[in-house]
Amino acid sequence: MRFLRPMAIAACTTLLLVAPLYAEPKRPECIAPASPGGGFDLTCKLIQSALVNEKILGKAMRVTYMPGGVGAVAYNAVVAQRPADPGTLVAWSSGSLLNLAQGKFGRYDENAVRWLAAVGTSYGAIAVKSDSPFKTLDDLVKALKDNPSQVVIGAGGTVGSQDWMQTALIAKAAGVNPRELRYVALEGGGEIVTALLGGHIQVGSTDISDSMPHLQSGGMRLLAVFSEQRLEKDGMAQIPTAREQGYDIVWPVVRGFYLGPKVSDAEYAWWKTAFDGLLISDAFKTLREERELFPFAMTGPSLEAYVKQQVTTYRGLAQEFGLIQ
Repeated sequence: MRFLRPMAIAACTTLLLVAPLYAEPKRPECIAPASPGGGFDLTCKLIQSALVNEKILGKAMRVTYMPGGVGAVAYNAVVAQRPADPGTLVAWSSGSLLNLAQGKFGRYDENAVRWLAAVGTSYGAIAVKSDSPFKTLDDLVKALKDNPSQVVIGAGGTVGSQDWMQTALIAKAAGVNPRELRYVALEGGGEIVTALLGGHIQVGSTDISDSMPHLQSGGMRLLAVFSEQRLEKDGMAQIPTAREQGYDIVWPVVRGFYLGPKVSDAEYAWWKTAFDGLLISDAFKTLREERELFPFAMTGPSLEAYVKQQVTTYRGLAQEFGLIQ
């Protein structure tokens, strides 16, 4: 007969005492803080599929949409109206952190929520219709130098957003004042694609995960992706980076989730444990790759430290472009 040592007995006793606190949320919901069809939608649907497939949730997680301010409306709603709801996950991206750095989420800053998990990353990209006269990034830069007001650029959010920042970095590299760009503010990746394919804009500042379905269908092309090197995935290897075209711009688009600020430690721990297991599973890797996302896994305190460091970095970038004092 095997006997448990005192330390093992204590550990088992602790587990039995704590386990009831880690109850599955009764009404799981993922808020995509934009219109359907963009990156936030993709992020929610990724986790919706993964949590059920891995049997982490016994019931399907519903996805709801809360557009406005590229995340600002959802952020304020969760902090003010659902601060203790353990079932509500909200999708965020690097663009959310950039907006927080500029104070675009109102009176709430990066300390107002509980950062839960980062589940993958995409990269920024510059898209055009397949029949666009712009064949390379140099073609676009030349047009901007000649007359920046003649190029209609669509992007998610207002001046200072992540998509705007990508075009601002191109303008800066070209010696053009970003304030001279003709910029159309849209609500997320879905609206960018619709406007571009409808001919309402000439250029879309977006990211590669939003763009791949439309590249594969032949509706659009990418002039550049803002990754360190070419992306070795099916359909992506032929897309040139900005760097190889002479523009040293790298812009990862990390995607993840946060919870309300008053979600209890036990409820938060349930989700963290779920994500820690999920993010190392082969099944999740497959789901992530199907959505054109690349590995980026981080949870709990490590993620919180990353978020705060990124907000500080973005705040410096915003100051450089005169967006904040």
